[in-house]
Amino acid sequence: MPRKAARPLKLSRQLISLSWNPRNLYQLATKKALFNEKQKTLFQHMWKAKRDTRGYHNAEITERQWLRMFDDQLPTLNMKFNNRPGHPNTASLMYACMERRVDFIVFRSHFASSIWMARHIIAHGKVRLNGKRFRYPSHQVKDGDVISVEPDAVATLKKPANGSSTLEFAPFPYQQPWMFLPEYLEVNYNTCSTVFLRDPITKPNITELPSPYPPNFHALAYKYYIRRGRTRK
Repeated sequence: MPRKAARPLKLSRQLISLSWNPRNLYQLATKKALFNEKQKTLFQHMWKAKRDTRGYHNAEITERQWLRMFDDQLPTLNMKFNNRPGHPNTASLMYACMERRVDFIVFRSHFASSIWMARHIIAHGKVRLNGKRFRYPSHQVKDGDVISVEPDAVATLKKPANGSSTLEFAPFPYQQPWMFLPEYLEVNYNTCSTVFLRDPITKPNITELPSPYPPNFHALAYKYYIRRGRTRK
């Protein structure tokens, strides 16, 4: 099966995607300021934040699908711990429900080089949920569910040149900036499996939800949906 599931990256829009593609990393490294001088009103800032954050947490999910998932109720905890600053803006967790999707878990676990490749290998029966073959990328798992991937479908495992049957780790170029694991996943690379532990949370000075955008930028996107009256009823 193919090692990549490529999608065109629209560099002119400077939208960052869930992908290890070098062009996407270039986009991340060269991205301009979050706002430009033409964007002066609060609504323009909120719309820009909505566009960019939705572009990152996209995975071919339509706006209508996202609105069915969107929950306007966010955690209210915001406290200091041992004299350290309080938690980041909890609006950074507005996309936390997406992290329960099987395709997101496969990508976050580094078993696929992009969210689209994750969807590809799931649809082709290379992924199991709690030991059973599973083909639904958008399914949202429960705490404690185990997602496993067949080793020959893992993006970073390849057969060595000497013809041995043992797969070897072969990282992608420029992959290192993405090689981190969220604390809500417990990944075992020996068995190519992941346990989903819980929802992402915020801690002093940090939010567990992976994103190239700061929490306050997510807060503007959250305000966009609230002020437009487009919350789930």
